[in-house]
Amino acid sequence: MSKSILVTGGAGFIGSHVVEALLGEGREVVVLDDLSAGRMDNLPAREPRLEVLVGSILDPELCARGMRHCEAVVHLAALNSVQRSLHDPRSVVDVNVMGSLNVLEAARAAGVSRVVYASSSSVYGASLTLPKREDQPMAAGSPYAATKAALEQLAQAWTRGFGLPTVGLRFFNVFGPRQRPHSPYAAVVPLFIEACLRGGECIIHGDGEQTRDFSYVENVVTANLRALVAGETCFGNVYNIAAGGRISIRMLHEEIATLLRREQPPRYEPWRRGDTRHSQADGTAAARDMGWTPNVSFEQGIRRTVAWYAEREESWWHNE
Repeated sequence: MSKSILVTGGAGFIGSHVVEALLGEGREVVVLDDLSAGRMDNLPAREPRLEVLVGSILDPELCARGMRHCEAVVHLAALNSVQRSLHDPRSVVDVNVMGSLNVLEAARAAGVSRVVYASSSSVYGASLTLPKREDQPMAAGSPYAATKAALEQLAQAWTRGFGLPTVGLRFFNVFGPRQRPHSPYAAVVPLFIEACLRGGECIIHGDGEQTRDFSYVENVVTANLRALVAGETCFGNVYNIAAGGRISIRMLHEEIATLLRREQPPRYEPWRRGDTRHSQADGTAAARDMGWTPNVSFEQGIRRTVAWYAEREESWWHNE
């Protein structure tokens, strides 16, 4: 393949949607994924413009191979979840920091035009200042958040020190189709949907009044596409990517339960270490520098997501 886009983590939840959009634009795509969280059936079968490399970003030679003939990189591969990082910090640091170092070094050696990478709203920590702006100090409250803060620093250093163009995107609570509900560290949206579909019990940690800036995956995809073509003023910067709203976990449960016509109340359990109280993004910088704004509201996105899972309850879910 010539002049492809490399997507690390491209068989995963967000990555597969990015791959789908790039193919839809007529691009050639290389996916690098170890399939620890991704799935091959998230990707189109027998697509001549798609090459899949199965392996880890901890393998520098595989990273270098993935960069061959690529003009740009979308770096999404990571071990996600605050809770995972509290249970297994070493693995999370290894993959998210050392693996990202391999990606940056391979990109520098290959001379790619830019690296767009995924950071996280978790870098803001427990600060109660709302909305979150990119000029606020990072205050990582978990190993996972610290790895994303480290990735931002590494990427910016590779931009300033080596001239490698990078653009960072801080994702806020992404949800949508293909998000796995069966991991011990699964996100709340697929967990609630699965419990409602199967007559189970939804669990809320804390009082349910904690709020999140839930962002539908299509918004995140368009942000990645914009970052791939944004001007040089974006290089070395990081941008909030979210819907700009605040939805409480209790309200999220009510919305999903209403859509699926379930009346069973949730069960409340103790607050978890590492959880933040409130989160909301200021998207001014992304709109100003990249011309990006979210085009799917939370209400539209949650309806689409619930419908997607409900239609596939007997197939996609049971193959987890």
